[in-house]
Amino acid sequence: MEKKIYYLIGQPGSGKTTLAKYLCEHILSNVHHIDGDDLRNLTQNKDYSENGRRTNVELAQTMARLSFNDGKNVVMSIVSPFKDLRDKFKEEFKDDIVEIFVHTTDIRGREHFHVVDYQMPTENYINVDTTNKTISQSVALIVSSC
Repeated sequence: MEKKIYYLIGQPGSGKTTLAKYLCEHILSNVHHIDGDDLRNLTQNKDYSENGRRTNVELAQTMARLSFNDGKNVVMSIVSPFKDLRDKFKEEFKDDIVEIFVHTTDIRGREHFHVVDYQMPTENYINVDTTNKTISQSVALIVSSC
């Protein structure tokens, strides 16, 4: 697979990080994984307001940009609820970025972090419902769609 940015987005508990780790460990080489929760822990950003979320997304995008420009595949797993930030980032990378919307109807214990007004992707994305799929089935869908 050619070098890309794999941008896994969706509500907390949907399976973004799990799928990202599988992609990094079993599918891709020369890869940098950027996880939204890890960034929050690193920067101690516990602000889940719109401003706090935007700051976290922008930091993740900056890190992805640097890693990609350094020749790495990048896998981002981050809630990223704001379509304007995602679309601007996708426009910058055009064919080198894959937006992957990960979602589920399962309750997985992260509901208190959900974004009430999550802005869903509307075009040029891979739709991965993890409700009744295994990790390998979900990753196979991503890989076959790239």
